[in-house]
Amino acid sequence: MFDLKAVQSALQEFGIDGWLLYDFRGSNPLACRMLGIADDDVGTRRWFYVVPAKGQPHKLVHRIESGALDHLPGDKTVYLHWQELEQGVASLVNGLTTVAMEYSPRAGNPYVARVDAGTVELVRDQGVEIVSSGDLVQRFEATWDDEQWQMHQEVSVHTNAAFDLAWRTIAEACRNGDGIEETAVRAAIMEHFAAHEMTTYHPPIVARGPNSGLPHYETGEGDETLIRTGEFVLIDLWAKFDRPRAVYSDLTRVGFVGESVPEEYTKIFNIVAAARDAGIERVREAFAAGRLLAGAEVDDATRAVIEAEGYGEFFTHRTGHSIGQETHGNGANIDNLETREERRILPGTCFSIEPGIYLPDFGIRSEVDVFVDLAGKVHVTGGEIQTEVLPILAKY
Repeated sequence: MFDLKAVQSALQEFGIDGWLLYDFRGSNPLACRMLGIADDDVGTRRWFYVVPAKGQPHKLVHRIESGALDHLPGDKTVYLHWQELEQGVASLVNGLTTVAMEYSPRAGNPYVARVDAGTVELVRDQGVEIVSSGDLVQRFEATWDDEQWQMHQEVSVHTNAAFDLAWRTIAEACRNGDGIEETAVRAAIMEHFAAHEMTTYHPPIVARGPNSGLPHYETGEGDETLIRTGEFVLIDLWAKFDRPRAVYSDLTRVGFVGESVPEEYTKIFNIVAAARDAGIERVREAFAAGRLLAGAEVDDATRAVIEAEGYGEFFTHRTGHSIGQETHGNGANIDNLETREERRILPGTCFSIEPGIYLPDFGIRSEVDVFVDLAGKVHVTGGEIQTEVLPILAKY
């Protein structure tokens, strides 16, 4: 439900004069969700809704759909001709110096950039400065309350336990037979999720050998998918409780089907783990010092470790992503590779830190979830952080 007081408080906190929300035929899902417009209620005509940092909001709607924003507070202007729309936009932003929109300078962050260039031009022509609403969006889309934080901690117990189940399943199959298919391990994890009333948008990744070198590998579709003794295995799994407003836990760990781990895997794992830890430490340092921290800075901190070891070209994805009711949420991502993530990491948000090195013969990723509570305390969730490639047959 739209909370005018909370939105205006955030505008004042971020030093922005107003937030101009706009949509045409569902082109801006961020604005629709912010204003409580369901997918099946999206209209066919353009509307604008301005929320000033102080004072009453105002609506601009088309005559055919004049009730489109009637569930929201504020006065209403109805337009018919395009000339009236342009005049209405000018009136909406009159007196404002800075206006937030779902816009990203130079298309640096497509997760935020939902308003078309022409509409941005129209608003700019009124003499206002347009700034990105990215931090405003994540304040309302990505910040968890106490109930969600509690659910995350609870579900993390079960995602952590899923690894024990998977490693044990692999160990038993390799000791007692010819091995086990990636898809069979995945099925065991999914059964574990179902037994604990968990759900996921997509099954986990179970990848042996060269398949683990593909960051978004689809389990069971590699050239060779049978896991045997002497194989390297990567497991990436994510799930949440099947409850309203539940949030995800998303973790990645690696193991070797043997009593000890060959040095080639240990060497790469140690670099990845050091990069992961550098990212966590950057978050802790920033919040301990009370300074602003952008997602890009954390990506830089992890990437620097891997680049210093000469493996930068094999770190082919961002360091992490926002986590919420979707696995990939609408908060700041940990990214300065694919996008310019200038959004700040806000208290009350969660994100993954998951650097990786992806070589032709194998790939290693180590993923943890990091939650910054409203007091600025940094929590790493999902059980003990992995400190070595697991020697599966020695442990199970």
